[in-house]
Amino acid sequence: MLIRSRAPVRIDFAGGWTDVALFTEESKGLVVNATINVYSYATVAPKRGPGRGQLERELDRSVSIYSADFDSFVEAEDIRRLEYDGNIDLVKAAIRHMQIEQGGFDLITQSVAPPGSGLGTSAAMGVALVGVLGRFNKRTLLPYEYAELASSIERKELDILGGKQDHYASAIGGINFMEFEGEKVRTSKLWVDPDTLCELEKNLVLCYTGKSRLSGDIHQNVVNAYKSRDAQTLDALRSLKQIADEMKVALLQADLKTFGQLLSENWENQKKLHPSVTNPQIDALFDTALANGALGGKACGAGGGGCVLFYCAPDQEHRVRRVLQESGVHILDFNFDFDGLRMWQVTGDASEIER
Repeated sequence: MLIRSRAPVRIDFAGGWTDVALFTEESKGLVVNATINVYSYATVAPKRGPGRGQLERELDRSVSIYSADFDSFVEAEDIRRLEYDGNIDLVKAAIRHMQIEQGGFDLITQSVAPPGSGLGTSAAMGVALVGVLGRFNKRTLLPYEYAELASSIERKELDILGGKQDHYASAIGGINFMEFEGEKVRTSKLWVDPDTLCELEKNLVLCYTGKSRLSGDIHQNVVNAYKSRDAQTLDALRSLKQIADEMKVALLQADLKTFGQLLSENWENQKKLHPSVTNPQIDALFDTALANGALGGKACGAGGGGCVLFYCAPDQEHRVRRVLQESGVHILDFNFDFDGLRMWQVTGDASEIER
């Protein structure tokens, strides 16, 4: 038996950064985001072998982990022997945190999104991991509980700076308006008109710059500016919240022209957070896209590289795609995902997982 899970990555439309815990301790954060059909996958296979009886299988506590993304393989005789050493620590932390009681297993992980994409890939992987390990451990949780577990593993177990929007988006799926106040999170589905959804998908262009970014470094830069009470940083955070609120209204009212303009307003305020949020390559992409039919755009996630999103004027997306490809970036086609975290079982055993 194989237990599998998948969790979608997200595109942050507006309000990103205001969900970071340090900021939400002082002021409510607001975010609008959407999940897309680009997934992180995890598979668990219970340990089995020739001639092993039921009791023997239950006593086998060994763990084998293979990360397809990094072509990295780790083995341990027991979960407690897993050590953090910079090698697939997120996977190790999820295994230790979930307190597996069902015996040994093989675990394989894979992310479809490119590395350092700014699409919340690590959060999606974290959600996929707690989902598949919870299913293996016979624990059934609510979507928000998977999100909180995955967030806790990153922030408290691994000391990774960041907010909760990625984990909640990945766990619940769809297009959402999120509010963050301290550790509390409130999510509201944005029930966008079906025709508007189709138009939105058609006119959005998502591209990967080919350069991953170190979000931790950018997060630290912004946090330092915030702690020093930099006036421009504080003003940008207030504006990002306001833009998220306005974007919620634009989507519900099917005002996609305003949606595109708000993307650019959000980007202008992202850049005010710290100079490391942008770079010459990203600036050149914006100049090219806006000159060829894009109404607005923003870098995804922390910025500094990874993916950039543009909203195009009707029937101009083909021009934007072409000029971006000529600039050397890779276009990522997508549709929205409305399922969030999914788990399922298939017939098979550990021997079928190839490394």
